[in-house]
Amino acid sequence: MDVLTLSRIQFGGTIAFHYLYPPLSIGLGVMLVIMEAAWLKTKNPIYHQMARFWTKVFALTFAIGVATGIVMEFEFGTNWATYSRFVGDVFGSALAAEGIFAFFLESGFLAVLLFGWDKVGRKMHFFSTCMVCLGAHFSAVWIVVANSWMQTPAGYHIVGEGMHARAEVTDFWRVVFNPSSMDRLFHTICGAWQAGAFLVISVSAWYLLKKKHLIFARASLRVGLMVALIAAVLQIITGDSSARGVAKNQPAKLAAFEGLYTTTSNAPLVLLGYVDEKNQKIVGLEAPDMLTWLVYGGPNGVITGLNDIPPADRPPVSASFIFFHAMVGIGFATFAVAVLGWFYVWRGTISEKRWLLWILVISVLGPEIANQMGWFAAEVGRQPWLVWHELRTPAGLSAVVKANAVLSSLILFTFIYFLLFAVFIYLLNDKIQHGPHEDDLIPSGKLALPDELTKHK
Repeated sequence: MDVLTLSRIQFGGTIAFHYLYPPLSIGLGVMLVIMEAAWLKTKNPIYHQMARFWTKVFALTFAIGVATGIVMEFEFGTNWATYSRFVGDVFGSALAAEGIFAFFLESGFLAVLLFGWDKVGRKMHFFSTCMVCLGAHFSAVWIVVANSWMQTPAGYHIVGEGMHARAEVTDFWRVVFNPSSMDRLFHTICGAWQAGAFLVISVSAWYLLKKKHLIFARASLRVGLMVALIAAVLQIITGDSSARGVAKNQPAKLAAFEGLYTTTSNAPLVLLGYVDEKNQKIVGLEAPDMLTWLVYGGPNGVITGLNDIPPADRPPVSASFIFFHAMVGIGFATFAVAVLGWFYVWRGTISEKRWLLWILVISVLGPEIANQMGWFAAEVGRQPWLVWHELRTPAGLSAVVKANAVLSSLILFTFIYFLLFAVFIYLLNDKIQHGPHEDDLIPSGKLALPDELTKHK
């Protein structure tokens, strides 16, 4: 393979592996805030036990996320030096803001969150938990802003020519609030909330199946399903808004998402099928006119087809179509699972539905896969551009990097990441097998549990 293909595989693989962990950290941060707030408000010791157990899981995902994220910054310089020069002023602002507003905030309070349970007051510890959660969200803000600028650049002008051309910031706030940033940010954060919530749901359902830690499991499951249901509803809303933004700002991407070749005002929405690229049509089930209605809110609007876009500017159609529809399908599936789970929790019969508990156990994979598919769809759908209509992907490569160097580092990184993933799974499984510590259930000598948590014991 040539150096371009290898570099794309390496960077894509690096980000895909890294992106397993930040959504979990962000989502678990929200769960910790809710659990600790419930403990402060109700003095119910089960919430104290929940918060301490899930803090340990949060620490594991945070540590692996940091370790895997550092590599990407080096790859900007080694594999994509021309791209780094082009976007350096823009990314420098966003990444500096991430360091100041996210990493400093998050790391500054992380030690208190992890080790301060018996060393600081309850309110101070809760404040630290909120700051760590806020820092994780700030990190997402600046990363999504930087990536969204690549999708819909704004607030800049080009300085220099050829290999020395670079984008220079003219309006920082236009960079931050570029046309796609807010839609993509809210959509990404909702996906992260789902990832954290469904991890809590999965482990809690497993304990119910094994009849272990039953009071803890029921309480955790209730909180997890509440967050999952809210996040799933918001995910659908933000996804619709983001798709309408794509139609406006990146028509080639939307056409690839839907396999639409002919420009029309009666564009159908593909429900199930595949793209026949040879004959330029969709084979499968379509809802007539529905895409136009979703984009414009009525029949009066034209959706641009791929045939009106120069072939050199078209994204890979089949890959974009598959990634996008996989994300959407899994998104609606997680919503259905959350609704079903909450219904039986509300009825108090969730422990009797072993088939549903098994679904909840494996549901942790849903948001993770959907997050990956969404990122793949966004990045593949942007091709052949690194920066939309400003810098093509081949032009961003380093001039001196060689294919054999990229291949050898790719093999090495794959091996190391495999080991890291194995360590993560081992440690996560170890924490799940040990379960919550019984000493965490009785803070400050409080022994009694409320009736609503003991009636199904």
